[in-house]
Amino acid sequence: MNYKIPKNLLSKGSTNAKTAKNHIDTYILYLSPYNQNSLGINVCPKASEGCAKACLFTAGRGKFTNVQNARINKTEYYLQDKERFILQMASELVKINKKGKALIRLNGTSDIDFIALLKKYAKLDVFDLNNLIFYDYTKIIGKVRKYIDKPYTLTFSRAEDNENEMMQALHLGTNVSVVFNRELPSTYRGFKVVDGDITDVEMMKYNGVILGLKAKGDAKKDKTGFVV
Repeated sequence: MNYKIPKNLLSKGSTNAKTAKNHIDTYILYLSPYNQNSLGINVCPKASEGCAKACLFTAGRGKFTNVQNARINKTEYYLQDKERFILQMASELVKINKKGKALIRLNGTSDIDFIALLKKYAKLDVFDLNNLIFYDYTKIIGKVRKYIDKPYTLTFSRAEDNENEMMQALHLGTNVSVVFNRELPSTYRGFKVVDGDITDVEMMKYNGVILGLKAKGDAKKDKTGFVV
């Protein structure tokens, strides 16, 4: 598939119902998740069956065809010209950093180690960009361990097939997101549950808690166990 180089890779969080409530500017990279690209490459390597079916790709503005096509285009760009893609990302991050404080989520609908790729291809250590606060969700416990002592807030995502990794993350002091199809309980698996839908900033207020999320989009129809 051919692709067009987009003007911007990072989208303003003001277009997302939750991140619009963040108290500082937020920028997010949205790709087409799982293997929704012409090469069939999985950009969410630990995605479970339930996760793939319930992906937020179908929630909010993601239900619109033009938005989905834009995300697919960015994914094709990344997969077919990774170095150029990363160099553009680095340029955008440097520009945002000059504007002032901002939250950065590089994996809105993917699970890629962009922090490492930025260092590899752009020679950019993002932790030197003092105005930027990086955060993400991930299902990769190795990524949690890798960045546990870095200024990069990772929340581990619970799925129907990663209970052991979920408990490892909690015992490391990392927050874990759990999707519920009902009112949030006060605890889950013995850990405190907080409302993770308030804003994305919630994950930065706590350590070792459950970030409860309400099922959205296709997740409301989940039958795999991904949604509790």
